[in-house]
Amino acid sequence: MIRTGRDHHADRVLAVISDASAAARSAVAASWVRSHNDYGLDPEQAAPPIQLEEASLAAAREQLAPLLAAAQSPLDRLFQAVGDAGCCVLLTNREGVPLERRGAAADDETFRKWGLWTGMVWDEPSEGTNGVGTCLAEGRALTIHREQHFYTRNTGLSCTVAPLHDHLGRLVGSLDVSSCRRDLDTAMLGLIVAAVSDTARLIEAANFRGAFDKARILLAPDGGSAALLAVDRDDLVVGATRAARRAHAITDERLAGGLPAEAIFNPAAAEEDLRSAERGAVQRALARAGGNVSAAARHLGVSRATLHRKLHRLGLAERS
Repeated sequence: MIRTGRDHHADRVLAVISDASAAARSAVAASWVRSHNDYGLDPEQAAPPIQLEEASLAAAREQLAPLLAAAQSPLDRLFQAVGDAGCCVLLTNREGVPLERRGAAADDETFRKWGLWTGMVWDEPSEGTNGVGTCLAEGRALTIHREQHFYTRNTGLSCTVAPLHDHLGRLVGSLDVSSCRRDLDTAMLGLIVAAVSDTARLIEAANFRGAFDKARILLAPDGGSAALLAVDRDDLVVGATRAARRAHAITDERLAGGLPAEAIFNPAAAEEDLRSAERGAVQRALARAGGNVSAAARHLGVSRATLHRKLHRLGLAERS
């Protein structure tokens, strides 16, 4: 029997899945394994992507309204950069549903047929390995190019995607540029990768600034241009982008506890300030206790042994 290219793709996917070591060697193979073993998908399944009802799409848009508002101008500029190459631009939510789209009217019919339209569901459990779904499953920027897709029916697509994070650093969606042109070359693909990554960071920054519009927005050290901090009038950090959180180990708990901006910009000085404050508290407790270490420890709510260790660490032992 003569095998078609579509048959060959399904055979290749199934052959890779049957190789127990394939997932460890390739991120695409790992996604194929998830698609088949975890989600129960068949590479030859031909039904189009699921489409949300209008009410569900409207609710999804409302949930990400601030991010969508921040994204309008960056999306327009991204489409201006890639539209002439036969690409469309999609912004999706965490569930892989495009909520915003940019595309040339002449290409609309083609992209509708592929399911690259608002309201369609492109998460990995529904569509297998694909740019949007796999980006969201793995939380990283990637390109799924043609035969890297799980479904045979999607192998005509090339999708470059970057994750989108909200003002709290949470993964909330993705930014995708997709093409179904056969003449998409490596050089153009490289330009698309850079454009998608840059635009995702612009959207995140605009959304962050909007969320903390009453605070000063500062660039954190050592985190790149995406590492932004929101600082209030008391010089406390009240918000941080994902890049800033990763660069400086900023958590929601640290923010809630009151994080001085100096602890980020001059950690050595902040540590010395904390040491000075601790030294002062110990000295005041000893003064009130007339130099009695046990009484001072009770006042501070620590054990006598703990206070002795503090005295040594703070250079106060000889004065006790």
